[in-house]
Amino acid sequence: MTEAALESGHLETLPEQNDLVQSVIDVFETRIPFNNYVGFRFLRNNDEQIKLAFDMRDELVGNFTRQSLHGGVISSSLDVIGGLVAFVDVVKKRELAANAQGYAQFAKLGTIDLRVDYLRPGLGKSFSAMGFVLRTGSKVAVTRMELHNDSNQLIATGTGAYIVG
Repeated sequence: MTEAALESGHLETLPEQNDLVQSVIDVFETRIPFNNYVGFRFLRNNDEQIKLAFDMRDELVGNFTRQSLHGGVISSSLDVIGGLVAFVDVVKKRELAANAQGYAQFAKLGTIDLRVDYLRPGLGKSFSAMGFVLRTGSKVAVTRMELHNDSNQLIATGTGAYIVG
């Protein structure tokens, strides 16, 4: 990562790494067809912060008069980043490997509850979502998420509960 990127707090894609976090990110980015369709990209910095980023496209418009992002895409982006940070937390705490045991744990991951607060229309050329874990137990993880546009306006916030065990 460049020094300028670190100083600005900008996240960039790191080179392919053989670590647990990168393995989880790769699963979310390459193995989930919906994430590919929407165009979700997953970025991380050296502090292990993960960001979901995507560009506005005609297929993602919800209000054609404003050309704003569809509410389902907003909630999906929050759900995906919430699930990702929850699962990364589980992988780290349980020291799972990128093997059959780790994939078996991924099979248990699912959204239990998702609350989304839509704060303003999804206007912009690109969007990014970040999340963090509030609590992880043996069965459930709870996360908090935010979606911003390319002008750094807060578009929506969310809270998610995920089954993790």
